[in-house]
Amino acid sequence: MNKSARQIALSSLIKVLKNKAYSNLTLNQAFQKEKLSEKDKHLATRIVYGTIQHKLFLDYQVKHLLKSKVKDDYLVPLLWMSIYQLEFMDKIPERAVLDEANKLSKQFGKKSQAFRLVNGVLRNYLRTGAVLPDPENQVAFLSVKYSFPEWLVQYFIKNFGDKSAEKMLASYNEVAKNSVRIVRKNGFAELAKAGFEPEESALLRDVVLVKHGGVVNTDAFKNGDVTIQDEASAMVVKAFDFKGDEQVLDACAAPGGKTMQIAESLTSGQVSAMDLHGKKLNLIKENAKRLGVAEKVKTIQGDARKDNDAISTSFDKILVDAPCSGLGLLRRKPEIRYEKTYEDIQNLAKIQAAILEKVVTYLKAGGELVYSTCSISVEENEQVIKEFVKAHPEMELVKFQCGKLVAEKGMLKILPQQYGSDGFFIAKMQKK
Repeated sequence: MNKSARQIALSSLIKVLKNKAYSNLTLNQAFQKEKLSEKDKHLATRIVYGTIQHKLFLDYQVKHLLKSKVKDDYLVPLLWMSIYQLEFMDKIPERAVLDEANKLSKQFGKKSQAFRLVNGVLRNYLRTGAVLPDPENQVAFLSVKYSFPEWLVQYFIKNFGDKSAEKMLASYNEVAKNSVRIVRKNGFAELAKAGFEPEESALLRDVVLVKHGGVVNTDAFKNGDVTIQDEASAMVVKAFDFKGDEQVLDACAAPGGKTMQIAESLTSGQVSAMDLHGKKLNLIKENAKRLGVAEKVKTIQGDARKDNDAISTSFDKILVDAPCSGLGLLRRKPEIRYEKTYEDIQNLAKIQAAILEKVVTYLKAGGELVYSTCSISVEENEQVIKEFVKAHPEMELVKFQCGKLVAEKGMLKILPQQYGSDGFFIAKMQKK
């Protein structure tokens, strides 16, 4: 008997919370085992991601309602996901949430009477409504309301101001968009024909937003007419001015979306995709074949901070899509907000600076260096670039255009609340 969407959601949440497994990998594994409709996959995904996103809020509610600790490892995740549905999924009737919670508590606690506890807690929640800390304590209030650790709330307020910080926190709890990059002209028509209702992105003309997931199962994806890529991520390569015959280095290439964009921009040129991990380079090769650009992609295994014997040439263009904290991906990867620390940001900034120090030695005079991260922190972005340019007078920030946005002073930061995309940072420099 196949499991229901909510059974899969609860099983996945137990694994994520107990074993610190990644939500996207856990769900993908579950979907491979169980035959679910796209609608049920969407429901399970929404419940798991939403519950993790709102974990601090949900825990605050459960601690307020529970009078004693519970032993069964399924009970707290079940209460969290049920309150999440009651509070944030308006289209689901309250009775349906309570009925499903009752069924799940009986399935997961077969010899237990815990279903009575679950029923009582949820009915109490419906009677009393949500509780929050005193708004006078701004950081604690925002931390619980939007489920962000207090240090991160303080960080956003300090760097972006009160109003922008709260808009950012709210934005990160919205459902992530399904964005698709159109590789070949017929891709749009293929998506429309398959019922995805594509709409042009506010940032790029060759990226569309689709109504639901499942694009990877279409012929359009398998034939390389479209590929999965967030609209902000797809902007990075647009910063380059390609002629088509360049030698390009993608210094931190995995998972390879930007490598593919570079290859598509070349005629007689070649892109060298470098990454630490051989398995990830194999995925890049597979993607290059699917998109029909394999002959333009060369792979190099290695650490971008170190000398590499496989690099025997200088490059016209270099992309450093640096390893980062992922603070721009908090909508898409909800666990990050609970795992990262300020110390992580500081350590990553050192790694990013070391990568730039090494790859700049490979850049030809007149060549372009584009730096990007999927983070919005100042330390990993503006600070890294300002210190790098100061230490390298031969490098200068230059104006560039990415899709519909222009960076007059050579740096562009996209905040999640501005366009509903991932948060991203892009800088473009040229060697004198």
